[in-house]
Amino acid sequence: MTALNPSPTFRTLISAEDLRARIQELGARIAEDYRGKRPLLVSILKGGFVFLADLTRSMYEDHEVDFMAVSSYAGGTRSSGSVRILGDLSQSIKGRHVLLIEDIYDTGLTLLYLKNHLELREPASLKICTLLRKERAFHAGVTLDYVGFEIPDEFVVGYGLDYEEIYRNLPEIAILQLPPKTEE
Repeated sequence: MTALNPSPTFRTLISAEDLRARIQELGARIAEDYRGKRPLLVSILKGGFVFLADLTRSMYEDHEVDFMAVSSYAGGTRSSGSVRILGDLSQSIKGRHVLLIEDIYDTGLTLLYLKNHLELREPASLKICTLLRKERAFHAGVTLDYVGFEIPDEFVVGYGLDYEEIYRNLPEIAILQLPPKTEE
């Protein structure tokens, strides 16, 4: 019989205020870089939706949004190393200026896979924006054009990032500390 485990604890890594300020900066810079180009911002679901929502509101230049759903974590706290596309774009990107929006750069495998996949569709340009980049992230040959924050190699939740589909609603980025599982 398994006993009830104590609740996880959270340690705030990036406050809601710091997120808001940095995303305003990123939005202004991206808008300037894409002035007159009407870029397509492609958010990777599910983790990137909160970041995209705030980023798009911070951009003063016209742009469009679309979404892709991919899986590489399979419910755990470490990447599985295998990337699967669960939901594809709703429009062609041929000849478009595309900005791929990702929540976190960890192993680099997801972004490398998506970059190669999207380049086959002949966009005019393809750049990458990530909210978080882990300090010890494996650099899989992916150039990150816009980075919100460098973070330690910890499992984080909040602001769209989850653990087993929960904690996305936290307004900050927090380090998740899971209690050890106990058996009776």
